[in-house]
Amino acid sequence: MTSTTSVTDAYRAARDQLLDLRGEHARAVSEFRFPDLGDRFNWAIDWFDAIARGNDRVALTIVQEDESAASVTFDEMARRSDQVAAWLAGRGVGRGDAVILMLGNQVELWETMLGVMKLGAVIMPTTTAVGPGDLVDRMERGGARAVVTNAVETHKFDDVPGDYVRIAVPPATPGGTEVPVGWEDYSAAYDVVAGPAEHPGTGPDDRLLLYFTSGTTSKPKLVEHTQRSYPVGHLSTMYWLGLCPGDVHLNISSPGWAKHAWSCFFAPWIAEATIFVYNYTRFDPAALLRVLRTHEVTSLCAPPTVWRMLINADLSGGPGALREVIGAGEPLNPEVIARVEQAWGLTLRDGYGQTEMTAAVGNTPGSPVKPGSMGRPLPGCPVVLVDPLTNEPVTEPGPDGVREGEICLDLAAAPVPLMTGYQGDPQRNADAMSGGFYHTGDVASMDADGYITYVGRTDDVFKASDYKISPFELESVLIEHPAVAEAAVVPSPDPVRLAVPKAYIALAPGHEPGEDVARSILAHARARLAAWQRVRRIEFYELPKTISGKIRRVELRGRETELEATHAAQPALEWRDDQFPELRG
Repeated sequence: MTSTTSVTDAYRAARDQLLDLRGEHARAVSEFRFPDLGDRFNWAIDWFDAIARGNDRVALTIVQEDESAASVTFDEMARRSDQVAAWLAGRGVGRGDAVILMLGNQVELWETMLGVMKLGAVIMPTTTAVGPGDLVDRMERGGARAVVTNAVETHKFDDVPGDYVRIAVPPATPGGTEVPVGWEDYSAAYDVVAGPAEHPGTGPDDRLLLYFTSGTTSKPKLVEHTQRSYPVGHLSTMYWLGLCPGDVHLNISSPGWAKHAWSCFFAPWIAEATIFVYNYTRFDPAALLRVLRTHEVTSLCAPPTVWRMLINADLSGGPGALREVIGAGEPLNPEVIARVEQAWGLTLRDGYGQTEMTAAVGNTPGSPVKPGSMGRPLPGCPVVLVDPLTNEPVTEPGPDGVREGEICLDLAAAPVPLMTGYQGDPQRNADAMSGGFYHTGDVASMDADGYITYVGRTDDVFKASDYKISPFELESVLIEHPAVAEAAVVPSPDPVRLAVPKAYIALAPGHEPGEDVARSILAHARARLAAWQRVRRIEFYELPKTISGKIRRVELRGRETELEATHAAQPALEWRDDQFPELRG
């Protein structure tokens, strides 16, 4: 049986190797190997506790909307999670039991994640945005043994049947919803006298995390990760983010989604950095900039939507202590990268990953960034492009010198950062792992230097006049227009071209739908796209989204098909280029 000390040493050596290879992407890819963990591993004990005991540096800082702040040291977090683990054990939670964690960005979330891990139990992160129907599904498919949520959310479980332990976090301030009858009061955990948690004996391949993905085409998939896949695989994510010991890392993400675990849990604490959280009810770019400067945040990771709002704010105050700026969640628009570089002199870096895996592709610190590209495969990530028709790796470039195919992981390389599979769904597993590859469902191109550029979901890419259309390329141009907040491009049936690109547009604040703004947007796109890429139609429309905020293009495609099938009149808020003589052709 492997000892905690030897496993910790192996993990630290791998982490330190990546820190030493910062700025040397090619060497990192060539030389890095994930550590051998032997037959026993528990990240909360073998890594977190090892770095946290007696460590008075700040592990977590949470700033509220009124800019009040609270911090917890590494040592405090280790001891408090010991108490939570002991208290949960006293409520019957043990190794292998699944626990729904439905909390916001609050200290209890981090304590409980560590506490559940220390028991060898399984974490089921759940966003507070879900309703009772989703909770019934999660309870049934995930087989939860316990639930931890805020008292104000407990009513959502009134009609969720099952024999599970109900635990409620009381309100932080007087006057809030009290812990209801039938629910355990989480604060009782702080009364427990507990020593360091004992190792639960978990192995690297034991279950650790169950994530319900936000499906854009079907009901959520239940993704299973192990004690190895995320806790060890996120060494690659740490390298992509560029985190170092002592950094202060702000990742804008909501609990319940995989990116929160990536950048608000594993990667920063792997690096021995401070996790920094800023809670707000309504996003205010000026307030965010003030907070990150005041607290000397060194690393900021945010979705492109946030970056687009930031570049329209006053950036003249400079980046403060920021050294790393990163985008995640969807591909970055080249204009956003250029604006950040111009204002702050910092290179905004992109990356790619999924709930099913860690970050797998990225622009890493010190590497040249090609506008529009997500970067290159990260250390430890065997990324290949595969022809969706033949299921063979794409080895020869096309006439334009680039290779195009579906982003896949080579299963022959036994990729550490990959999920075990979709729990209880053998058909999906067979499809996802077919032909010796894990299939992401995302299409991309790779140039001669190995840089990968996102094209779109396999279901989203379409042909118009026999040309392949990447919705992302067209959307990137559209959102550069000041009136466009968001855009989704889908094929719209056409009697001559079979299909033409149509953009569904969500307008930015201060703009109203109408002929003039439609003409302006179509002209903007026409001037910046090749003739075969031209957006021929636009419609101002409320974009349908999943619970995690992803646009449901499948719903928009279905709407177009229905409009054609029913011979419906042109929608009132749709404009076509042939309505404007100057835009015809």
